[in-house]
This record gives sequence, C-alpha cells and structure tokens, in this order.
Amino acid sequence: MFDKVKKPGTELLGKTNRIVEGTSIIGDIVSKADFRLDGELIGNFTSQGKIVIGAKGVVKGEIICNNADIEGLFHGKIKVLEILNIKSTAQIHGEVAVGKLSIEPGADFTATCTMLANSNQVIMLEDGKGTE
Repeated sequence: MFDKVKKPGTELLGKTNRIVEGTSIIGDIVSKADFRLDGELIGNFTSQGKIVIGAKGVVKGEIICNNADIEGLFHGKIKVLEILNIKSTAQIHGEVAVGKLSIEPGADFTATCTMLANSNQVIMLEDGKGTE
C-alpha cells in the first residue's frame, strides 16, 4: 500500500567497502560508496564518497574523492572536494588539494597544499556519471 520511494543517490548510504590489513592491490579502484583501506594500494582511487586510510593503511598513487580521513601513509596526489582529516599517526607526502583541511598535532605533513576555491566540482567515474 505504501511504497517507499528512495531518493536518487541514497542507495549506497551506509555501505562501506573494506580492504583489510595484509591485502595489497596494484591497480585502480573506482567506487561510488565509502571505502576503508587498512591494507596497501599502489594505484589510483576515485570515489564519490569518503575514503578512510587506517593506521596500517598505505596508498601510493592518486586519490580523488569527496571526503577523506587519513591515519596511515599516503604518498602521491590527493584531491578532496570537501574535508580532509589528517590524524596524528598519518604520514602525507606529495600534493594536496582540498576544500577544507584538518591536521592533528603529530602528523607528518610534507606536501604542497592548495585550497580549492570552488568545492562544487564534479567527480567523474568511469561510467561517465558524476557527482557534485
């Protein structure tokens, strides 16, 4: 009698992909949902959601996403359209472009940083569909 109507783009809310400690991926990852990485990624990551790099997580490559929390090691280029949270255990080396930036005391932040003037940019995924 009463059909629930889902709002567009809400079908992935609450779903998180996870790569556990001890797993290594060489290649690119594209995800519409949030992602937690406690293993190692050597390659690029693109998401319309949030990436969390855990304390044991390692990423060497390029990241493009809406939000990110980094506790582990990142080496490369990262573009976060909204908020990048860098925890005290994090090691960041490379180029950073963000809408907003939060760095906890104790973090190793050895990077160039650019603040994005317009965070209403679109992340394009491989299927040609984007998000603002």
